[in-house]
Amino acid sequence: MCPPDYYGIEYEINPWMSRSQQSDPKFACQQWEALNQLLQSLGAHVELMTPVKGLPDLVFTANAGLIWKDVAFLSLFRHEARQGETPLDRDWFQKAGFETIEMPDDCFFEGAGDALFCGDTLFAGYLIRSDVRAMQWVAEKMNCRVIPLQLVDDFYYHLDTCFCPISKTEAIYYPPAFDEYAQQALKEHVPHLIPVVENEAQRFACNAVVLDQSVVLNTGCLQLEKDLNARGYQTYSTPLDEFIKAGGSAKCLTLRLDGERAAVWP
Repeated sequence: MCPPDYYGIEYEINPWMSRSQQSDPKFACQQWEALNQLLQSLGAHVELMTPVKGLPDLVFTANAGLIWKDVAFLSLFRHEARQGETPLDRDWFQKAGFETIEMPDDCFFEGAGDALFCGDTLFAGYLIRSDVRAMQWVAEKMNCRVIPLQLVDDFYYHLDTCFCPISKTEAIYYPPAFDEYAQQALKEHVPHLIPVVENEAQRFACNAVVLDQSVVLNTGCLQLEKDLNARGYQTYSTPLDEFIKAGGSAKCLTLRLDGERAAVWP
């Protein structure tokens, strides 16, 4: 995680962002700290990255790269405003003991924001931020199956805004964010899909953090919480509205370093 010392709406690169609707620094810090403390109370060990002035979205560490075992596939951001994050992410990963791999120059790739494991399959969001050829390149390096999922709604510009694997056979998703082929692919490859209703998708219900049987998410997602509770999960909601102003929530603010519960490789 990266503290939100310099977080703010300094540019507009997705429909959630508006420089006329600024985040409140005090509330943002309170919400980030509450998330941090909640994750630690559930057993997570949190490593911190140093915030840097002029890089407000560094707080969204999910986009730093894709972690696979002891390798970090570094992001190659589509928007210039975020490209300054990558050298800092590279240094952090290397100091933490990860081998870092850079993307080919012509392949945009935005890390765990667009690449999520469910079982032994890498589900890969593409078109709005990441390129499909980048996802195929990463999957070839890992020698794993990849299922490309075309995103069709700019409000759900990263895969982790509309899809969240919670185990090797279960995932949360918001169907309208995907094209018809992607919806069918998800149904074929994920045995148990939990759909999210529109108003809760807008509360970033899919942008959740999964720690074993615990699911941490933004407030205002009561139907999803009910559905998860019925499947044996314990849900924990914490307000993250200041970060929704930039198009992010719980998952965007974190990057798992030891493998998602839904992945087979840990």
